[in-house]
Amino acid sequence: MWRKRIIVMIVIIFCSLTVLMGRLVQLQLAATEHFSKRQVNLIEASVKQRSQEMIIDNGRGSFLDRNGEYLVHKKMPVLILFPFLKNMTWDVEKVAEIMEVSPIALKQAVEEAKEPIAFGNPEIVTLTDKQMSEVNRLEIPGVFAVEKKYSLTDYPAEQLIGITGQNPDTIKKRYPDKELPLNTLIGLTGLEKSFDEFLLPDGESKLVYHVDGIGGPLFGINVKYVEPANPFYPVNVKTTLDKKMQELAEKLVDQHQIKKGGLVLLDIETNSILALVSRPTINKKAPFEEGIHNMMVSQHIPGSVFKTVVAAAAIEHELDDPTREFDCNKTIMGKEDPNYQHGMLNFTESFALSCNNTFGTLAKELKEMDEGLIEDYAKKLSLLGPVSWEGDIYHFEHFRQIADEDKGRIFLDESAKKDDNFVAMTGIGQHEVRVTPLAVANMMATIARGGKGEMVRVATEIEYRNGTSLLPFEKKTLENEAISPYTAMKLQKLLREVVVNEEGTGRGLQGLPYDVAGKSGTAETGIMDGDRQLLNKWFAGYFPFEQPKYALVAVNLGVDDSEGSVTPLFAEMVKGLYELDHHLNEKSVE
Repeated sequence: MWRKRIIVMIVIIFCSLTVLMGRLVQLQLAATEHFSKRQVNLIEASVKQRSQEMIIDNGRGSFLDRNGEYLVHKKMPVLILFPFLKNMTWDVEKVAEIMEVSPIALKQAVEEAKEPIAFGNPEIVTLTDKQMSEVNRLEIPGVFAVEKKYSLTDYPAEQLIGITGQNPDTIKKRYPDKELPLNTLIGLTGLEKSFDEFLLPDGESKLVYHVDGIGGPLFGINVKYVEPANPFYPVNVKTTLDKKMQELAEKLVDQHQIKKGGLVLLDIETNSILALVSRPTINKKAPFEEGIHNMMVSQHIPGSVFKTVVAAAAIEHELDDPTREFDCNKTIMGKEDPNYQHGMLNFTESFALSCNNTFGTLAKELKEMDEGLIEDYAKKLSLLGPVSWEGDIYHFEHFRQIADEDKGRIFLDESAKKDDNFVAMTGIGQHEVRVTPLAVANMMATIARGGKGEMVRVATEIEYRNGTSLLPFEKKTLENEAISPYTAMKLQKLLREVVVNEEGTGRGLQGLPYDVAGKSGTAETGIMDGDRQLLNKWFAGYFPFEQPKYALVAVNLGVDDSEGSVTPLFAEMVKGLYELDHHLNEKSVE
């Protein structure tokens, strides 16, 4: 009996040892870099357990403005102190003298430190190149002056650039063939998401100090600098944004109390985004609950801005007879207009004063010629989108710089194209018409260029860390059929008339340092606030009129009729850009 028990015990012990050995093999050999469902890297975890480290750069690529300035990160020269300094004698007085701080402050910072620290507030305690050189020349173990990359909490064009986060499920789904740590930062929205595969970290840059089980030095007091093996990474995406213009735009949008809406500014020559502001801002505590959507690439009801499309179609189908007059005392339904009594107006005057009856009538006449004409001209003027840069690069087919850009639409179904009332409403930018402010800005740029439609860029290239080019994004034309140069010229005159006509809807933009051409829009949303219907208010245009440089769209969404005009915002932006341009010209002369 006792023999049986011994045999059973031996078998149990043997099985236990086998299981234990198997577990050890799994831990030490088989699953060292992706242990458990959480894909834990045991090697990294082991190293972290017996080291203290200061991350200098998390390794993720960044975004630059068109002049090479960082947008979402900031590199700050800082003093790094390691906690083992408290157990050794070091020349604290000399370091304090170079830093121009109190030796007591340095000692206290080290005494309180449990891990490596950047001394003081990097925004306040900044180092000059000379100070950095002098500190490092002392060669004190655990004392380093380095440039550390900080992620900014508040950064410009936040909805356009997007946000990052840690999401293991998204990593597995997006990169099934890559072995990425599940805590890797990835792009969740905006350009961070579009360019994510380029921006993924190839490793961190850090200062590392190895310790034993109780925090003592394991290999003496040497601190090692570790950086990714590939010297060309991380890469940077060079955007077309101009940081000063972006800051100006954000300041003005907030000054004009735009709660929902914003503006988009294009460089007409390069057809690229110089500034883009979307409100509301992102709620940092709950980003996916408020402010995450980019209003400038989302579709909205445009109102009378859409009359530009009807005008283009009317010009090319000879419905713009200057001798013909329209009754602008009436609505598009032929009834007396209770709000506007403009009398009899010709085509040009109707556009300047934004007469609904004229463009409702023209829309119906165009429908009689061809039910698809209005939609065709919306395509020619790129309103149906998407308009952002798209192309094949590397192994990406149809790579889009702005992946979350909405398309526009004119009709929801074919039957609406046959109904006179629906078509008339469509002609004034109501009913089912939806467009994005970005597409409207591109329409204005297209007209200013003489009818040539181009894709809108927000990035010109991806750069290696050393500044050399990895991948350029060249200018590309849109494949849509275009309006003729003659039509573009006539539209330019119509848009200018909106401003110079003493009764024009853009007369508030007279007398600016740059001459403006453009079109206003006030759209009924169907959303009520008590007994008041909320409106979308637009102004879209370009300037200077004679030598077009900028296309600008400002929009205020869901506001009361008595408030929220965007013409003052548009005017202030024109003035601000003139001042920036004038200042730059002065500097270049110097």
